[in-house]
Amino acid sequence: MELDKMNDLSQNPGVQQSKKEPSSFGVWIGGIAFTFLISFLGYLLAKVPGFDHIGQLASAIIIAVAYRQIFGYPEPLRTGIEFSSKKLLRFAIILYGLKLNIGVVLEDGLGLLLRDAAVILFAILFTVWLAKRFNADKKISLLLGVGTGVCGAAAIAAVAPIIKAKDEDTAIGVGIIALMGTIFAITYTILRPILPLSPVEYGMWTGISLHEVAHVALAAAPGGEDSLAIGLLAKLGRVFLLVPLCFILIVIMKKKNVGNDAQTKIEFPWFLIGFLAMSIIGSYILGPVVPISEGFVEGVSVITTWCLTAAMVGLGLNVSLRDLRTKALRPLIAMLITSICLSLLTYFTI
Repeated sequence: MELDKMNDLSQNPGVQQSKKEPSSFGVWIGGIAFTFLISFLGYLLAKVPGFDHIGQLASAIIIAVAYRQIFGYPEPLRTGIEFSSKKLLRFAIILYGLKLNIGVVLEDGLGLLLRDAAVILFAILFTVWLAKRFNADKKISLLLGVGTGVCGAAAIAAVAPIIKAKDEDTAIGVGIIALMGTIFAITYTILRPILPLSPVEYGMWTGISLHEVAHVALAAAPGGEDSLAIGLLAKLGRVFLLVPLCFILIVIMKKKNVGNDAQTKIEFPWFLIGFLAMSIIGSYILGPVVPISEGFVEGVSVITTWCLTAAMVGLGLNVSLRDLRTKALRPLIAMLITSICLSLLTYFTI
């Protein structure tokens, strides 16, 4: 009988595979579900006073990092977790494109685009320069420079595969950006009443100097509707420049690694094409041609946030606190100095 069973398996390998596939699929689903579970815990933690200022994304990363230190990496769920940290991350960036209204940027924000380009250039080059002086981790510093100059976590996530950053480094960069950006946004709201700036000038300052779109909204809203509108417009200009920046980095990375066949092959970031396509659809089709409700836009925004949070959980599970102090402290200092200088320079040039 045993011999017959072995013969059946050898003649019908599909039988054996079919028995394994449900198990593999279940593990894959379980890993994805695990990242969303921690995302939900991050959502709840973000409701707690104090954590409500850093948001769901950073709160979920904190929980993921803590889980890794206490229980270790959940190896049986690795395939699902890696799917969240890679595939869901790219999907979230594609959906993020709907937030970028290219028409508004090109019609009303061309002047701001020049400021935005200068901000991005300064943030990246100055952070990298400081990192060299401090002997800081190069890739984490570059990610922080990009996050500071462009649009925080989304920019870091888009650039990370291009510069071949480790998942751990990406998670560290996102966590630092979320924390420092929140601190700066709150500081802006405290300073606003005593600054000699009009609502439009204040909004412009927030839009061209703060890290995330959410940070701009948090800081600009107290200045009124005009402040918030110009702030978001200035910020959208920086998001708009994410795509050309990524292609520039691809060219730089290829030239830098010429002669090293193992490193010259850089995967083309197709998700950026999706990001750009969704931006075009959101700017010129949804709304102008195809009527959509505010509920639809809000629903897409919620899906984007949850997918991005699950992806960050997957990245956060790769963080080892043993290396965090030595790897993250110096890049954080470099990024902090850059952010302060950026705030001061943009303030005096408005």
